Amino acid sequence: MPELPEMQAQAERLHAAVAGGELQQAQPLSFSALRTVAPDPSALIGIAVEEVGRRGKFLVWSFANRMRLLVHLSQGGRVDLEDPPRNSRPRNGVVRLVVAERPAVLVKEFGTERKAGWWVLGQGDEGPLARLGPDADTEAFAELVRTSADNRRVHTILRDQRTVAGMGRGYTDDALHRAGLSPYATLASLDTEQRERLLTAIHDVLEAGLACERLRRGGLPTKVGDHWVVHGRAGEACPRCAEVLQRVSYESYEVTYCPRCQTGGKVLADRRLSRLLK
Repeated sequence: MPELPEMQAQAERLHAAVAGGELQQAQPLSFSALRTVAPDPSALIGIAVEEVGRRGKFLVWSFANRMRLLVHLSQGGRVDLEDPPRNSRPRNGVVRLVVAERPAVLVKEFGTERKAGWWVLGQGDEGPLARLGPDADTEAFAELVRTSADNRRVHTILRDQRTVAGMGRGYTDDALHRAGLSPYATLASLDTEQRERLLTAIHDVLEAGLACERLRRGGLPTKVGDHWVVHGRAGEACPRCAEVLQRVSYESYEVTYCPRCQTGGKVLADRRLSRLLK
């Protein structure tokens, strides 16, 4: 799933490509992808795009009439820039946004989940943004990590968009590996030094990811996260100590970690709700 670095860099590329142009068409390509009933998307036709930004994992299009259009790619959503715009209706299409004298933006979705979506928000309406916690690159999030007594696992907290927005499995695995913390450690159990180490690691992996993503051109390709250090690399050698990276598999995802660097040499049981093997 695209996370904060992918979405931030994509927002920057889209802003450079379409800002200042008037929206000519918002073509729904999937029956269920539009998540709002009112306002109607037609209210944006002929209105200039002032900015394309990001909040959490959402792309946020801001218009001159103070309305906004949100796009969330979920697991399999991707973005193409079409120059010139096309009239085709791809089977995996979500929405096509056609901007005058600019490339068109095609949102599509691979796989079968069909969770990618878009929202049209009236002035002052936060829509799904209201449910988000602070972005992972903000001081508000840093304060949360420094002061919270949350007893949930850090891995769970970092993936919970209601607690912290923008991170997912990939950068969470990499941040915990960089910080030398177990994916099963609870936030409440961390001391001050460990919390600061975690914040530094999160900052570093997000900055490195953003630097890589800013090298891309155009849309967002099928494969993302090709620069992750440990996530998705179970069975390979740890880049720090050369120990074999392990994983804990769940129904729809997995957690990757290094036993030597993160769990004191102990291997986590590879089953749902597993605990450290005695």
